[in-house]
Amino acid sequence: MFALAALPLSVRLLAVGLVGAVLGSLVNWAIYRLAWNPREISPWGPTPAGAAPRSWADRLPVFGWLGLRREHKLHGRGFWVRPFAIEVAMGLGLAALYWWEVAQQGLVYPQVQNLFIAANVGAIPLTLPVVSDGVTHAMFLCHVVIITLMMAASFIDIDEKIIPDEITVPGTIIGLVLMTALPMGLLPHVEVPGVPPAVGELVTLPPVAAGINMYAEPATLAAPNQWPEILNGWQGLAVAQACWWLWCFALTPRFWRGRRGVCRGLAVLMRRVLRELIRPPLGAIAAVGCIAIGGVWWWGGAAWVGLMTALVGMAASGSVVWVVRIVGTWALGREAMGFGDVTLMMMVGTFVGWQAGIIIFFISPIAALVIGILRLVLQSDDEIPYGPFLCLGTLAVILKWPSFWSLNLQELFSVGWLIPAVLLVSFAALGVLLVIWQQIKIVLFGNQDD
Repeated sequence: MFALAALPLSVRLLAVGLVGAVLGSLVNWAIYRLAWNPREISPWGPTPAGAAPRSWADRLPVFGWLGLRREHKLHGRGFWVRPFAIEVAMGLGLAALYWWEVAQQGLVYPQVQNLFIAANVGAIPLTLPVVSDGVTHAMFLCHVVIITLMMAASFIDIDEKIIPDEITVPGTIIGLVLMTALPMGLLPHVEVPGVPPAVGELVTLPPVAAGINMYAEPATLAAPNQWPEILNGWQGLAVAQACWWLWCFALTPRFWRGRRGVCRGLAVLMRRVLRELIRPPLGAIAAVGCIAIGGVWWWGGAAWVGLMTALVGMAASGSVVWVVRIVGTWALGREAMGFGDVTLMMMVGTFVGWQAGIIIFFISPIAALVIGILRLVLQSDDEIPYGPFLCLGTLAVILKWPSFWSLNLQELFSVGWLIPAVLLVSFAALGVLLVIWQQIKIVLFGNQDD
């Protein structure tokens, strides 16, 4: 990926577009093969009974679907339109993303200008690049991976209202590995620090601003504050291991049986969880991950900063949705959100960090609320797959990160106690609103759960 920097921009965009179309083919394979009810539509899967043998031309991204139209009697008319559009969108979309993130440095450049404006210096014309190609390519690579994973998860959720672990579990592990190897792949944070940041690169400035030192660094779990030395000690290791084991716990089947009392119910629950944690493959994943975290902590440096940030992002982002699921289930008297949404946000959190995860939590319900109300009015049904809206929120935060990560919002995140307080108030308000919403539905449409 980094070798692309030596090529002309037009050649790079073409190469990224072709890779995007290939990744679109991978997305289509996942949509049809990893679903609860697999379908033999992707040319990379088994040939369906009654169909003509598939040739190499059928497996060409985008163009292969034009030939596969011959299978419309097996899959339905127009079955090929969506996978065709997905591959086109992945190719064009990733090329556009490369132009924005790498050629225009769209996630770093606006933050530099905002700092100049805040300092009453005014906007200063900067000669790109303001950071090295290695930084922008690292961010782009990580975003390609998470976008590919989210595309597959979203369309499976749309089709079946489930998000399979076959996507979120490997995706989470890939995210942790990437952020350990490429900590600059996290969303960027530009500041004028009093001391050099834990992981960062000096921004290239024009001569008129040469007296201002700016650093572009990953938005670590401490951002916008400085990385505390305590996180490099055993306290940081304990937090990292707690986040890891929370994820492992989330992957275990949890069934509450409280008819014989809370203590009895907890005892049964923990026995089942422990039994799953020592079984393969989860037992092997948990043990290897625990040892790997200890090894990265021992090594220290930028790798530890990246891994620690990804682990906290995973735990915090997933926990917020987990709490919403619990509150919604209590308020509505039925399961309000699938647990796949929790593991999806855990995967997303490893790539974007906990700060972006909180922002995604607040912006994702906007479109979901509109769609939910329309479904209720038109179809008397407000159940919608929420995963695609979480993914849309994530994509919006990635594309417009400098706008979301404004100086005012950074001040909010710099106050340690304020974010938990805001979340607690939000959870309480959500519970009240959902109870009211349930009563409105009963009045207008009757008790549909009877």
